[in-house]
Amino acid sequence: MKQKIKARLKVNLNMFIFILLLSCTANTVQEKPLELTVSEGFKNPLGFYNSKPSFSWQLPNGIALQTAYQIKVASQPEILQDNPDLWNSEKVNSDQTTFVKYEGIPLESRQKVYWQVKFWDTNKKASQWSEIASLELGLLENGDWKGKWISLPSNELNETDRHKQLLFRPQYMRKEIALNEKVKKARLYVTAKGVYDFFINGKKVGDDVMSPGWTPYKKRISTLTYDVTNLLEQGNNTLGATVAEGWYGGRVNLRYVNKTPEHRPHLLCQLEIETEEGIKTFVTDNSWKVTQNGPIRSSKIYDGEFYDANLELGEWSSNNYDHSKWLQVSEYKIADTIALLPKRFAGVKDMDVLSVKSITEPVKGQPIFNFEQNNVGVPMVKVPMKKGDTLRIRFAEMLNPDGTLHTKNYRGARSTDYYVAAKDGMVEWRPKFTFHGYQFIELKGYAPSATPQKEWVSAIVQHTDFNLNGTFTSSHEKLNKLQNNISWGLRSNFFDVPTDCPQRDERWGWTGDAQVIAPTAIYNADMYAFWAGYAQSLREDQLSNGVIPPVVPNCFSNEKGYAGWGDVGVVVPWELYFRTGDIGILEDNYDMMLGWLDYYASITENDLPKGATIGDWLQPYPIPKENFRHMRGGDTPGNLITAAYYAYSVELTMKSAEVLGKTEDVKKLKELHSNLKRAFENKFFDKNGHVTAAVETQTQYLMALQYDLLSKDIDQKALVHLKRFIGECDNHLRTGFLGTPILPFALDKMGEVDLMYTILFQETYPSWFHSINQGATTTWERWDSYSKETGFKVEPMNSLNHYAYGAIGQWLYERVAGLKPLKAGYKEIGIAPIPGGPLTSAKASYNTPYGKVSSAWEINNGVFELQITVPSNTTAQVEIPLKENAPLYLNDAEFKTTPEGTLLEQTKTAYIIKVLPGIYTFKTDYK
Repeated sequence: MKQKIKARLKVNLNMFIFILLLSCTANTVQEKPLELTVSEGFKNPLGFYNSKPSFSWQLPNGIALQTAYQIKVASQPEILQDNPDLWNSEKVNSDQTTFVKYEGIPLESRQKVYWQVKFWDTNKKASQWSEIASLELGLLENGDWKGKWISLPSNELNETDRHKQLLFRPQYMRKEIALNEKVKKARLYVTAKGVYDFFINGKKVGDDVMSPGWTPYKKRISTLTYDVTNLLEQGNNTLGATVAEGWYGGRVNLRYVNKTPEHRPHLLCQLEIETEEGIKTFVTDNSWKVTQNGPIRSSKIYDGEFYDANLELGEWSSNNYDHSKWLQVSEYKIADTIALLPKRFAGVKDMDVLSVKSITEPVKGQPIFNFEQNNVGVPMVKVPMKKGDTLRIRFAEMLNPDGTLHTKNYRGARSTDYYVAAKDGMVEWRPKFTFHGYQFIELKGYAPSATPQKEWVSAIVQHTDFNLNGTFTSSHEKLNKLQNNISWGLRSNFFDVPTDCPQRDERWGWTGDAQVIAPTAIYNADMYAFWAGYAQSLREDQLSNGVIPPVVPNCFSNEKGYAGWGDVGVVVPWELYFRTGDIGILEDNYDMMLGWLDYYASITENDLPKGATIGDWLQPYPIPKENFRHMRGGDTPGNLITAAYYAYSVELTMKSAEVLGKTEDVKKLKELHSNLKRAFENKFFDKNGHVTAAVETQTQYLMALQYDLLSKDIDQKALVHLKRFIGECDNHLRTGFLGTPILPFALDKMGEVDLMYTILFQETYPSWFHSINQGATTTWERWDSYSKETGFKVEPMNSLNHYAYGAIGQWLYERVAGLKPLKAGYKEIGIAPIPGGPLTSAKASYNTPYGKVSSAWEINNGVFELQITVPSNTTAQVEIPLKENAPLYLNDAEFKTTPEGTLLEQTKTAYIIKVLPGIYTFKTDYK
């Protein structure tokens, strides 16, 4: 009997458990959150910079919307579910899946934390918990560093001209340490005044190059963190580093500064090792040894690297090396005024390798290797040489008519590498602490009996480590080539800072170039962290009067404000917010925005500013002037540019204030904008909508129209004059760096899409396709940098790898393919392609914070077909152009309002429909 009762109890218990599990399953979703990231898109970051992170995740396909979430954060993964000791958000009723701010116990340097998230769907069902993600903080305070800066001993410094180069020669440093216990975990924190490579037991640490990068050095130096657990051994270990001048001590940063011993390379590192016995810490101090007698004799960003293999040091970063002839380093204090902070975006890395496509030899013994792609990085050479001979490696973007390298546009940058062979045979080598912009490489000094081979040289493409984030393609070959050129221009000029060019004696962070290219850059690459880091540099270099210098980092101490350049401090933060939805970027930069407006206010008289601008840079066909340098800024009056940008920055700052809930600021800025708009129209336009300036330019009209600076009746009249003027230019553009980015949007806004398509597809100068027809593989600095008929521009300021005119890429994504955010961060997406010109199809995709969105349209036999993908937790407003009163089909059925698609508006020539997440195909007859 007892056995029967036990059996029944067992059956009932099993049934109860089954029903309980069934009940739980009925109230849960089997899927779980995906793509967990921290702050600006970091996945499980090491050496993270922010003790107040935010959390983001994506919903799996098939989950339309989120209604609630819960986040747990703990110091150990095993307590995350049952006892999260750092933060438990509990259930939060919200559809927010991006940039949820951490509200737990304050985090500290070195701390590693683990987190998970789950969501509830529209049926109030909870998901499974996500996989566990983590973040580990770096050293957040100067006080966390226990070591000292180290460099060449002071008694070795001689500042006479004879020893000047020795003073800044690369340094090799080493220290041997002993570990008696087994290593459980090890972290290396390191930085340099200059650039470094670090080694442990002969192996390079990390895969980044030119670290720690370029920051406003008087305010901040970035630090990096590495997991070196697997590089250390129980017993003896050797730490080694090579340090060179990089940006810190080179001409690139010190163009107008006399070098001092402070500008020589310095190293700072801290190795923290966890063993069974506790934490052991090794730091840079005067126990380290240093020599300059290594093979890298000089290494400079502008001029290249000189390497003498006869001076190689052997296994100098490994154990049991005789460093008796090395010197003892000197220690230097860490200055409290310079913040040592974890690098807030990825460093520069080897990102691609290009092979040689052809070889020519215009001069005997000096073959030229053509990669057929302008790029940035360093060469890898594998060349036969004779002992004692010197291999010379030179670079160029294009060739002279006689087939030799065209290097005039490199100006003062010698951009030449040298390698001295220590033995006969094949040499394999690449430079370490420099980079070049080039398509062609010339070699001289290889073994005289050898015949040049394509395999001798490869191009290692380097740039800040980011993933391509968007795609665009169309039915037009040259438009696709333009997109490819834009992409290569971006990859070439994001080298730790957004540079103007990668090859000549500049390579600076010109802020005007940066602000016009930012939206296009964000479409093409996952660059939020990069731009947020650059915004920090902008804040650090902003002057007390609100001026943001035209170059940041401010390497030539310019204290003037320039309209269109300093506005980077307003435009970039707003664009980052609108493209990501992260309010934090506005919170971080709002004071900088107000500071820039304060500068404008300080130069304003009678409601209009009277400041400086660099102008509509390199506008084609400028009015001739006695000094050709004065022609670079174009013919648009500087006071009009300054007034237009003042109004634009006021408008964006006002929008930012609205987002941040600063109602008093909104009220003041709205009144200021109204006054500026009225004063602008009265000053620069007559009652017939014509500019009042003696010289008429397209940019004057474009700025007035794009920035809404004219009253309704005047803007239509101004449009008539703009169209007339464009017609007088044979439907070609006449715009420079500031006018070109707004040209397509101003015309589009005024209903002149067909005119914009006409301008876009022009083949002759000035146009985007003109450079392509001349062989361009990147975007150029000038519309007429080179032509097959007339050759190169006489002026040496002539970069063939400049991204400013690539700003047209934003319009390709947003209007040709039709993808753009309607609400910040793509919470609501606009999909509204506009066919035009010779195009029969176009498509684009973009990885939004919520997932991938795509738009692909095609016109075939009079039928317009649009295929779209809308990611989870968003909605999209889709506009489909059609033949007058033609029916619309959705997924092969005639369209009618459903839960998935709601008709918002129908006109004779378009449907506007709101759709939920999913994949859709629309078809209709097309005019």
